[in-house]
Amino acid sequence: MIPDGYSGTLKLDKRTKDLVKRLEPTDIALIDHVDMDRVAAESLIASGIQVVINAAPSTSGQYPNVGPLLLTQAGVTLIDNVGQIAFEKLKEGKKVCVTQQGNLFLGIYPNKEGYIATGTVQTAQSAQAAYEAAQHSINTRLEEFAQNTLQYLSKEKNIISDELSVPVIQTPMLDKHVLVVVRGYHYKEDINILKSYVREMKPVLIGVDGGADALLEEGFQPDIIIGDMDSVSPEALTSGAELIVHAYADGRAPGLIPLQELGIADKALVWPLAATSEDLALLLAWEKGADLIVAVGTHDNLVEYLDKGRKGMASSFLTRLKVGPKLVDAKGVSRLYRASVSPGMLFPLIFAIMVVLMVLLLISPEARNLLSLIVLRLNLWLSMWQIL
Repeated sequence: MIPDGYSGTLKLDKRTKDLVKRLEPTDIALIDHVDMDRVAAESLIASGIQVVINAAPSTSGQYPNVGPLLLTQAGVTLIDNVGQIAFEKLKEGKKVCVTQQGNLFLGIYPNKEGYIATGTVQTAQSAQAAYEAAQHSINTRLEEFAQNTLQYLSKEKNIISDELSVPVIQTPMLDKHVLVVVRGYHYKEDINILKSYVREMKPVLIGVDGGADALLEEGFQPDIIIGDMDSVSPEALTSGAELIVHAYADGRAPGLIPLQELGIADKALVWPLAATSEDLALLLAWEKGADLIVAVGTHDNLVEYLDKGRKGMASSFLTRLKVGPKLVDAKGVSRLYRASVSPGMLFPLIFAIMVVLMVLLLISPEARNLLSLIVLRLNLWLSMWQIL
């Protein structure tokens, strides 16, 4: 930290979800993220980063995105809208500094020769004000979103009306529970809540892109990974799970590129369908005869879809109509109920423990001998105390 700001090693990427994988707490992050969403903000906070510079406006005002508010409330310094010049002039690994006024410099101290750009310093108050201002435009966005959804419903109706061509997989799902994990809102907390369910019911585990890493982080092995593979770690991709690459309707599959780099592209299946990757996961479970589909982290409301950059939800609407009879949406289950133990519940437990101990004393000679020894030691200690 410099007297009038911060200095550190620059890490940059136009994809926030890729950048957070290599951030250290002492780094300065440079992103290019219009309308920063909740998941991006939470991942930046989890990295321990203290300074984030955004080349784009973190809130455009198109809809109320909560990312900048979460970031600033967590104490992270957010320098907003510095422009693309920062990406043009700066390279990863360089030392940079930023002043409390939002001036960005190359080097560890501000200097005229190293000046790069100036951004807007966001505070929790300014982020809150921007969030509230954007709420006034939500009705307009809702109308546009609904119109776009209706426009594409007829184009994507094959999802529900036709028999889908589903990849041939090795993992059996017939009459089984299937847990679909998406890297969405509160996904980590929800997986943690569902740990006992996973251990008891042993559902088929499907990770949608980064959802595969979420499963691994909680100690579970994904059976299937499905998506465009742009946010899946090499560890997850090589974990032994079946890989299904989500392709465009015309057959193009950019998701094969990271698999080719790892030498495992020949093991992957390609599924072209005009839908989201999480839709594909739900449809796969349905078509393969799953008895119950449990979804964690899936997107299901206007703000979440706008956060993902989507202008409609035709495929998701149709998918949920189709799989609805078997779908249990567990997103947010961690916020539904937080168990607490009241004193009234503790007394019966303590009484039960005492009963067990008394029974052990009555039936076990070793336990009685141990108790006698403890009593003798207490008597000896009391005698010595009285003498002193």
